[in-house]
Parts: sequence; structure tokens; C-alpha cells
Amino acid sequence: MKQRDAKFTLGEIVRHKVFPFRGVVIDVDPEYANTEEWWNAIPAEIRPDRDQPFYHLLAENEETEYVAYVSEQNLVHDESETPLRNPNIGRLFDKAPNGDWRPKISMAH
Repeated sequence: MKQRDAKFTLGEIVRHKVFPFRGVVIDVDPEYANTEEWWNAIPAEIRPDRDQPFYHLLAENEETEYVAYVSEQNLVHDESETPLRNPNIGRLFDKAPNGDWRPKISMAH
């Protein structure tokens, strides 16, 4: 497996390129790591390549909040500066002075 660097980091706010949702990155897989059933549920004409980072997001659209699993090719940095409303964000992240979200628990010492 070749080394891949994730374009987005934990706490970064991103939006989907095609579908109307945005969210905060809570985890990153270096390549596809979900089930075959989930993979096969994606229509073939829009199915992304498995060999790229995939992101777990605390996502939201106009109606609801949920967890999404999205390929890197389908995400862009969100420039809207509109606050996210998902109540779980505050449990996992602290707001840094510069406005970025930082994970509350760090394994770095």
C-alpha cells in the first residue's frame, strides 16, 4: 500500500462537492474501510476510488445531523463560516482562539 497524506485534518470543516451537506472531520481512514454492502449501495456512476483517504464527519444538512463517511475526492474546505449546529461537536472538540476546532483529547505528550 502506498503512503497517502490526508488533505483534511481532524476538526476541519468541509462540505460535499455534490450533495448539500457539510460537517467536521472526526476521523480519517487512509483508504476505504467500510463494508462491501455500503460500497455496493453507491451507484456505480458516482462510486469513488477506494484508494484514497475517507473521512468520518459529524455532518449536517438543512434537516438533520448525522455521521457521514465520504471520500476525499468529494470534499472541499468549507469557507462559509456558518456555525455548525451538531451538538456532538462540543463533546469532541474545543474552539481554538483562531476559530479552528481542536480535538479535546490528544494522544501527544
